[in-house]
Amino acid sequence: MITATQTETSTLKAEYNLGYVWLISIVAAMGGLLFGWDWVVIGGAKPFFQRYFQLTSEAQIGWANSCALIGCLAGALAAGALSDKFGRRRLLIVAALLFAVTSIGNALAHNFTIFIAWRILGGVAIGLASNLSPMYIAEVAPAQIRGKLVAINQLTIVIGILASKAGAGCSASRLRLHCCFSSACCSCRKARVGSRRTESLTAPALF
Repeated sequence: MITATQTETSTLKAEYNLGYVWLISIVAAMGGLLFGWDWVVIGGAKPFFQRYFQLTSEAQIGWANSCALIGCLAGALAAGALSDKFGRRRLLIVAALLFAVTSIGNALAHNFTIFIAWRILGGVAIGLASNLSPMYIAEVAPAQIRGKLVAINQLTIVIGILASKAGAGCSASRLRLHCCFSSACCSCRKARVGSRRTESLTAPALF
């Protein structure tokens, strides 16, 4: 990717494929995108998991929202030593797999305890990505554009947060629409039942 050629004046000049460097930096920055998304998306999912798991305690709701931070701490603490031993790229692949598996696990969780366990494991992926993505980009980027490429990771974090907020807003709007429609249907059914009862009570009086 980066080679050095020696000139007549014994100076070294780096030659690199700029397009390829940008490509791998953007791919690595997807860790920042998933970091921002998974970090914030739980706030938009609150009305749904609260109803699904029938949570009535504020402590339970707060625990569901914040439990991933435990995994984040563990992932961030382990990222340095593990990446030195196994390499940044391999750990980024592990983080990507954790994001995928924990997303499926959260969607299929049938009780609150399993949901919390998947959230904490997803937090490990967040902790790994928050450390490894900018580190990997800084290592592969040429010195002249290193700051610009590392900033991509920060940009993708913000994009992930924005996307999760937008998705949560759309989901909340659909939930409110569904609740309004359900309430309207129930009101119509009650009105029909009431009118039938009134007719059954007043019909004998006509004879």
